[in-house]
Amino acid sequence: MPVDNPPPFDGKAFVRTLTTSPGVYRYFDAAGELLYVGKAANLKKRVSNYFLKPRKEARIAAMVAQIAHAEITLTRTESEALLLESQLIKSLKPRYNILLRDDKSYPYIYLSTADEFPRIALHRGAKNLPGRYFGPFPSVHAVRESISLLQKLFKIRTCEDSFFRNRTRPCLLYQIGRCSAPCVALINKDDYARDVRHVEMFLDGRSSAVIDELVAAMVVASKALEFERAAKLRDQIAGLRQLQAQHHVQGASADMDVIACRIESGLACVSVLYFRDGISLGTRDYFPRLPLDAEPGDLLAQFIAQYYLDRPVPRELVVGNELEDEAVLAEALSQHAGHAVEIKSRVRSERAQFLQMAERNAQAALTQRLASRQTLGTRFEDLRKLLELPEPPHRIECFDISHTHGELTVASCVVFGQEGAEKSHYRRFNIDGITPGDDYAAMHQALTRRFRRVAEGEGIKPDVLLIDGGCGQVAQALDVLNELGVSDIHVVGVAKGPARRPGEETLILVDQGREIHPGPTSPALHLVAAVRDESHRFAIEGHRHRREKARERSVLEDVQGVGAHRRSALLRAFGGLQGVTAAGVEELMQVKGVDRGIAERIYAALHG
Repeated sequence: MPVDNPPPFDGKAFVRTLTTSPGVYRYFDAAGELLYVGKAANLKKRVSNYFLKPRKEARIAAMVAQIAHAEITLTRTESEALLLESQLIKSLKPRYNILLRDDKSYPYIYLSTADEFPRIALHRGAKNLPGRYFGPFPSVHAVRESISLLQKLFKIRTCEDSFFRNRTRPCLLYQIGRCSAPCVALINKDDYARDVRHVEMFLDGRSSAVIDELVAAMVVASKALEFERAAKLRDQIAGLRQLQAQHHVQGASADMDVIACRIESGLACVSVLYFRDGISLGTRDYFPRLPLDAEPGDLLAQFIAQYYLDRPVPRELVVGNELEDEAVLAEALSQHAGHAVEIKSRVRSERAQFLQMAERNAQAALTQRLASRQTLGTRFEDLRKLLELPEPPHRIECFDISHTHGELTVASCVVFGQEGAEKSHYRRFNIDGITPGDDYAAMHQALTRRFRRVAEGEGIKPDVLLIDGGCGQVAQALDVLNELGVSDIHVVGVAKGPARRPGEETLILVDQGREIHPGPTSPALHLVAAVRDESHRFAIEGHRHRREKARERSVLEDVQGVGAHRRSALLRAFGGLQGVTAAGVEELMQVKGVDRGIAERIYAALHG
């Protein structure tokens, strides 16, 4: 019996049910997909603009025409509504909202202050190790540059604990003046602790206080006729003053971000300049998704709300455009950060110069992205011609297999669209139940698992399927697609040339019975090679992770009394399984939670 179509959404009736309270509203289409999330100080007034206004912009009308269902969530204040809106946009990714596409965790400088001789290192991810974290920094390069400078000035170790514990003579870093060699007691504990304290002060923004202490120590050394020590302190002071001159920005507040955006040809770039404790930490560019023809002010407001949800908020934000509801956004950020946050769009003097710098960075990054997009478009068009397709492919997938002598096989699937790699769609498949080293069976299993969902009406079907391999691997792909009844996918094998040199690859189309040799100048081959190389990298990375996990488990997880927490503590304490293996019973007992009985069982398991 046919099911009647549901009646169209009655926006006017929905508005009549709303209150004047602040809150968040959500629009859904007939399939239940979230279209848009918005916030309002007055829900009734704000939502009525969508359904009661006689004229609406074309972009808004297109969205309203798809609304089949609406929901609301009431909040106590408008700032709470703003935070909830930002959280929902970031987690649910509605089609018609501006989306900040940035899933990478930020890098920090980590100082292991709980150690007897602390080390300094780059850290990214969960902050679950004992010690102090400084940041976040805009890039890994900024962290590495800062650590390099700190090594020159204070000679703090950067080596892993397992390396540190097993040294019998100083390493190369000591020889080039980057470490004081605490591993072989060439510096005493008190002097090293003083250097660590100076590092903390410097990273806290108190470089002037560090200089004052060093000047006082230099005077004392001079009076005591310790001229060699006084000369070292003099050089250290000079290095710090030079660093201040290079990195201190006159007029910058203690904590400030300068944010500018540019929109062109349907693309947007937001550039952020970071200043912490009066020191410039560099810049980072972002490219939010623009589903609607947003204005720069709208883009900046939504960017800031989403961006600072899970990051420390500075006390001052300088923005290139006036923001709607600027006061509400500042209040919400202040509540979220636990301190006052100012948003300034009209600035002069040094701040105006910083803003101009951010705007130039945003324009340059956007120009580069547009040029890259045009290059990518050329490559897709050339691939269309090469494969004789009716139109350029919108989605390319590539599969590759990685293993070591058949051990712990992993298959990768990477996805490229017309804007480049779509990393959120990447997948890995752990391959089991096959003869070790049988790449054909591994490819068959991975493709079956991937395209079974397509056959069941789920997932997205690629236009072009690249297989890293020759006729045998391509035949497996064609068999899987035929078995599952999946059609309209162009399957292409990518085989290396006789000398395995880049540019000599052969494209194999088994179903058409032909081979193509595009040559090293072909834009289409450049695209295919880039996708193939990314698939290869992703497969190798997955195989390494699986192999390391399996090898750690095969030894420690089989020891009675060693659970996840003890195993993690052991690996962390000794820097990995090799360090645990090299440790004796007494050393193992130094790890929290490991008594003599457990230590002896671990030692016996590792030494047969």
